[in-house]
Amino acid sequence: MSERSEELLDRLTQRFPDALEVVESIDQPTVVVKREELLAFAEHLKSVEGYVMFNDVLAADWFPAHPRFEVIYQVVHPESWQRFRFKCRIDEHEAVPSVVSVWPGANWPEREAYDLFGIVFEGHPQLTRIYLPDDWEGHPLRKDYPTGGNRID
Repeated sequence: MSERSEELLDRLTQRFPDALEVVESIDQPTVVVKREELLAFAEHLKSVEGYVMFNDVLAADWFPAHPRFEVIYQVVHPESWQRFRFKCRIDEHEAVPSVVSVWPGANWPEREAYDLFGIVFEGHPQLTRIYLPDDWEGHPLRKDYPTGGNRID
């Protein structure tokens, strides 16, 4: 990892000493953030560290592990083009704070994670399905989603 990345991780762990876990990564600095500090961390990344470009929200289902889900955020510093990844781990019936108030571009990716994984984002301005019909049951990217169906001959 570059010296710039190490310095960033040092600043962040000093600012959020009990909320971050640095994760080894070969391509970009990565941390796991406690759910309770996620919004404050996101605001700091944008306003203080300059990560004003929001790239994506992703999710991973680690079923049957607990916590079950990782919500993964990708942001970019536009002057240095340095990417940064931060994750938040939650269980099946927990919600994660929405970062739409920090990065409006998170709106649709959060809706996608809600639709396909069932992850609830507290404070989201319109947390509704984005791909599937409103009456669809379940979330098809969960590992326990039934993959069988009616046989068609």
